Amino acid sequence: MKDPSRRKVRYAVVGLGWFAQEAVLPAFANARDKSELAALVTGDPTKAKELSKKYGVPAVSYDDYDSFLAGGKVDAVYIALPNSHHREYTERAARVGIHVLCEKPMADNSPDCQAMIDVCKKADVRLMIAYRLHFEEANLNAVEVLRSGKIGEPRVFNSVFTQQVQEGNIRLDRELGGGPVEDIGIYCINASRYLFRAEPTEVTAFAVHGHDERFKEVPESVAVLMRFPGERLASFVVGFGEAKVSHLRVVGSRGELFMDPAYTWHGDINQTVVVGDDKEENTFEERDQIAAELLYFSDCVLNGKEPEPSGTEGLIDVKIIEAVRQSYRKGAPVKLERFPPKPRPTGEQSIERPAAEKPELVHAAPPGKKK
Repeated sequence: MKDPSRRKVRYAVVGLGWFAQEAVLPAFANARDKSELAALVTGDPTKAKELSKKYGVPAVSYDDYDSFLAGGKVDAVYIALPNSHHREYTERAARVGIHVLCEKPMADNSPDCQAMIDVCKKADVRLMIAYRLHFEEANLNAVEVLRSGKIGEPRVFNSVFTQQVQEGNIRLDRELGGGPVEDIGIYCINASRYLFRAEPTEVTAFAVHGHDERFKEVPESVAVLMRFPGERLASFVVGFGEAKVSHLRVVGSRGELFMDPAYTWHGDINQTVVVGDDKEENTFEERDQIAAELLYFSDCVLNGKEPEPSGTEGLIDVKIIEAVRQSYRKGAPVKLERFPPKPRPTGEQSIERPAAEKPELVHAAPPGKKK
């Protein structure tokens, strides 16, 4: 930070779509001890006017992004733009000494990810990718259950994550980095990695486009099988034309762990652990996952620490996504490179904040609804 005596990190939220409005902006109220919403960046005049008034912070246009960041009024940006824009807005922030918290996937391709890592390293600013589940109680508890050996050796990971996405949504636009693997499949990929605490070595994938006009540019659904070291397998199916489902199961040599919903950012999460005839059921009450993410990143900025979900974490997932795309386009398995070792999330990263209030949206709607 430019002012080491400051004990709060001032953020500009870049991009004011559905998730930014419904999850990110309200989260600052639960993260105010270390984080402060200081500005909004948007190209929509109505969003600028109404949300600036609501949150009491200035709103600037994308054209004024560079000059505003250089003005010393913010310390960090939360980038909530379409995937294809992540690199540009990360680079522009880093070059003027602004720290970057960027939504996932980190970018639409691995060269962009590497460029983001390089520019932040050169500028000596922190870069974190917004893996909110790395701070969420239920998923971190699942990590600890598996680490404890309670279900034996984890052997098989399986997940289904599907939803309906309306025509015209950016998630169906390939040029903006859309697609079911890119948007929601990354949760399954990342979960298999932090639960197995390893990196996959090979990927096989199949894609279907169905008969719906929505899926001209991206698949309707994709099925993925990944091989992990130790003769372990992870499989998942993601889709944009199915009912809303979000669960995962890990089967071990002695028992299994099941979570439903597994990846939600709002609502309770149910977890079941079965070992023989013993069944343990837990419900983890809804928390503000974005506030936890903000608090963690702010602490990294304030204390000069490298975030655990770093640029390397984001880069690995994007390289796996690239392999998935290559596999379903070629109709063949794809070997993965050997990835560098990195820290894994543990239960110590769990941060509790109460659920945030649901706001009124301005020119935005969830993926399954029209604006």
